[in-house]
Amino acid sequence: MMAAEAGAARNTLLAYERDLRGASQLLHGRLSAADAAALNTLAEAWLDLQRATVARKSAALRRFFAFLQDEGFRADDPSAALPRPGGARPLPKVLDHGAIDALFAELERRKREHGGTLDLRLCALVELLYGSGLRATELVSLPRHALQPGRPYLILRGKGTKERLVPISDRAHEAVAEWAAHVPRDSLWLFPSGKSHLSRVRLYQLIKALGAAAGVPPERISPHVLRHAFATHLLEGGADLRALQLLLGHADIATTQIYTHVDSRRLVELVNSRHPLTDAMAGAGKAAGRRQEEDEAGVVPAG
Repeated sequence: MMAAEAGAARNTLLAYERDLRGASQLLHGRLSAADAAALNTLAEAWLDLQRATVARKSAALRRFFAFLQDEGFRADDPSAALPRPGGARPLPKVLDHGAIDALFAELERRKREHGGTLDLRLCALVELLYGSGLRATELVSLPRHALQPGRPYLILRGKGTKERLVPISDRAHEAVAEWAAHVPRDSLWLFPSGKSHLSRVRLYQLIKALGAAAGVPPERISPHVLRHAFATHLLEGGADLRALQLLLGHADIATTQIYTHVDSRRLVELVNSRHPLTDAMAGAGKAAGRRQEEDEAGVVPAG
């Protein structure tokens, strides 16, 4: 049902499978027949987990029990007994401009001193992660000819098989072209590895290693953090939230809105520079400053 009707992506299907199998093991293989009391034991077993993890597991089970009821495998739906952890959604980790500059400086150093094919591949990967905001899975599974010369965009099939148009910068085009010259002509993938493409785990390791070499703490960087940096820095530069939603491939703009909470400094600057009272307040402040200077100098106002 998840694949055929909901159109869930492979990683989503794997996540659902892990959550369902884990719950089934806790209930000794009696998940489909579980009642409210049994589900309460799951809640107790999940006490030490993070709220986001518990919310994900509960959502998977609620969908599972709804499926069982819809298909007539059971008459009731006991999922009301599952926990519904609340709380605010955590803010995404973001790299500042200094850290991004350090990453690209390290990439340039490697290309200048070594210029090996793996350095060219890493440069192409980072340009697409930070320059276009691709998800890790979208990036590693790009087809061999996904980027066409003279075409400043590519069409991606992301989560839920939804297609979106992603602009590609001249820098990214150049980096990919340098790398693509070393990709076997018969390869199906832009970033091949063995009989398939580069794995998400290997991409994660490469980005961590690059960060360490550039002086960025390992806990601060990952492929997804570079995607967050892409979104945050675009928003800082004045990008429209709706445009950002389309670029990131978010189905719900509520997911995109979390980036509006990341940079409070920019919001303060925005109010101070754009509010209609700013000029009047600034003028009043200057006038008060002049009066104070005149008083201190003993100047008597005319008239």
